[in-house]
Amino acid sequence: MTAPTTVADATSTAHANYGDTLTRSQRLTYVLMLGALVALGPFTIDLYLPAFPSVAADLATSSAAIQLTLTATTIGFGLGQLIVGPLSDAMGRRRPLLVATSVHIVASIGVAMAPTVEWVMVGRVVQGMGAAGGAVVAMAVVRDLFGGQRLIRMLSRLALVMGFAPVLAPVIGSQLLRFVEWRGVFVFLAAYGLLVTVVAGFILVETLPRERRGRFSSATIARRYRRLIKDPAFVGIAVVGAATFTALFAYLTASSFVLQEVFGLSAQEFGLVFGINSIGLVASTQISARLMRRVAPRVVTAAGLGVMTTGALALLVAALFDFGLLGVIIPLFFVVAPAGLVMPTVQVMALADHASEAGTAASVVGAANMGVAGAVSPLVGVLGNTPTAMAVVMLGALAVGQASLWFIVRRRTTSSVIV
Repeated sequence: MTAPTTVADATSTAHANYGDTLTRSQRLTYVLMLGALVALGPFTIDLYLPAFPSVAADLATSSAAIQLTLTATTIGFGLGQLIVGPLSDAMGRRRPLLVATSVHIVASIGVAMAPTVEWVMVGRVVQGMGAAGGAVVAMAVVRDLFGGQRLIRMLSRLALVMGFAPVLAPVIGSQLLRFVEWRGVFVFLAAYGLLVTVVAGFILVETLPRERRGRFSSATIARRYRRLIKDPAFVGIAVVGAATFTALFAYLTASSFVLQEVFGLSAQEFGLVFGINSIGLVASTQISARLMRRVAPRVVTAAGLGVMTTGALALLVAALFDFGLLGVIIPLFFVVAPAGLVMPTVQVMALADHASEAGTAASVVGAANMGVAGAVSPLVGVLGNTPTAMAVVMLGALAVGQASLWFIVRRRTTSSVIV
């Protein structure tokens, strides 16, 4: 990323252009299937957020312990991506994906039967590792098949799912809780995992030919990771993505307690707030894809981070001066929605120059997102699950993202560069 290159220049391999020969209906099929695979991770992590109070009561444990089960899932998801990514670069995309989603199904059933919060934590780690396959393989398949503006469009559609699913999942979870107890949510996840596994088994073709695969050895894996880590722009982009996701995740982990326990909203009212934010996230994701046709992804990223930071600052002011429920909900919208501007640009910038290790690159970005978010977001619970605590964690994460964008990424790209 040190020279002014476009996505098309960086990704104009013969195999990448193969995806451009697909018909409109075939591309739609791929979008739906890969979107379902990408959604498996966010659904696994966030579907049971509205059930936090009932899980804590049923297992006779604290809210902090229940939040740690969410952290356990993100840790598993991050580790799983670091495993599945290199595997998919060495063995192809299909086999690692099908094994990972099968693990997810078994772990989901295990969590549904867990007798204690400790067993829930163990099951959630394994469940997260299984769900990781969908996210990594989906991104790698798109990078295998497409280049240029087609790559931007496809990644933006998957980024739409990645951004929309974490916000939609609690809405679905809140409605499920009207008919089942919290264990039923994990039965639903097992059924969803089975569905995507069967669909992928029948539809997904192998997109990484044998001649493009690397050897699966510790030396080969280490070499791939070294290439990524030695690229300062890639590292900077990964930090931006992790910071953005951490701010979003602070909202996801704490909002159920803040809105239901502090402000007294019901599970369904909580789901409505999530639905409103999801509309903003969807809209901004689509806007991001359109903007990248005309301006550099770095510029779109800067705009998104700027609005998110302003929203988090407004939330902190509203919390400190006790502006009430609307004083929290409105700034939250301007933290959550603009994340849709940033997430597609992170994927495009991270993968464009790393075609030979697309699976590994996708796994590093995903693992950074989940690992950092999972480690940092529990601070909201430690600080008391208040609007102030949520705002402080968000601002801290976004400050790191801003620093990475302006002092690392910006110095290695120009406003005229597509990526």
